[in-house]
Amino acid sequence: MTSRPRKNRLPQAIDLVLPATSANLGPAFDAAALALELFLKVRARSSQEFSVVAHGRDRDICGRVQDHLILTTYREVLQAEGKTIQPLTLRIDNQVPIGKGCGSSASARLAGIALAVHFGGLDWTDSRIVGEASRREHHPDNAAACWMGGLAVARISDRGQAQIARIVPTGKWPLLLAVPKESLSTEKARSVLPLDYSRADTVTNIQNSMLLLAAFVQGRPDLLASSLEDRIHQPYRATVCPLLPALQKLDSCSAILGVALSGAGPSVLIFLKPEAKLARTRLQIAAHLRAHCLSAELIATRISSAGAGQGSGWKKR
Repeated sequence: MTSRPRKNRLPQAIDLVLPATSANLGPAFDAAALALELFLKVRARSSQEFSVVAHGRDRDICGRVQDHLILTTYREVLQAEGKTIQPLTLRIDNQVPIGKGCGSSASARLAGIALAVHFGGLDWTDSRIVGEASRREHHPDNAAACWMGGLAVARISDRGQAQIARIVPTGKWPLLLAVPKESLSTEKARSVLPLDYSRADTVTNIQNSMLLLAAFVQGRPDLLASSLEDRIHQPYRATVCPLLPALQKLDSCSAILGVALSGAGPSVLIFLKPEAKLARTRLQIAAHLRAHCLSAELIATRISSAGAGQGSGWKKR
């Protein structure tokens, strides 16, 4: 009696939960980011052809098969690794503002890489996954925080591997994310930056970055306001991110610890005191913005301790 050859079984469906991120955090330019409790949720399964069903924020962008950042990244990684490109059906539920400085491109690229690792049977470590996303993003902070969660400090080694320190901040850190209607491309946000900086500005940013890290590690909100001062990117990006200078002038709201541009902007991350009254604070901020002829969606969120790499649907390799 001869046994029948077994058919190659396709990988099972996978669920990914990828947090939004806020990078730079004032002085920590291209070096640190926070994972936020706003999520890109992706369920993927093998199919006969590529298709996408999208729900939530920016559904028109998330639902396009053509030029879809997740699928493009998925195909490129598999092709580079010499693997068969298995068509997928994606179901997407998105809470992350796209093109607003909240790490949407990093989360999409990481989703595509994770799908390639899963469906292509790639034996990639967390460092390799984050490194690949960082290479495509041209900086590691968003990708590290999205994959690892919490507060991530990251750099890329000469070999292209991500070196990451993940920290779960001590204490409560309530946040408001001020999101304008207008988007801003990273290319435009980068174009306003100078090529050189003074020694004084560089030293100040190093000092403030160290204090910022200490504030989160020790649970010291009292250190936050002064440590958010930045001289590398925020003064220059204020010209294309009008929410930032307006919110920096908001001295009348005692519930606010400090503000920082979220990523490259135009959104602004607002740090609140642990005892802040959210509804009252929202009203004060909205009134202040109206007085400056500005408006923004004010999204309440917190730091997400879990990243996509720790999600229940992801099997670490």
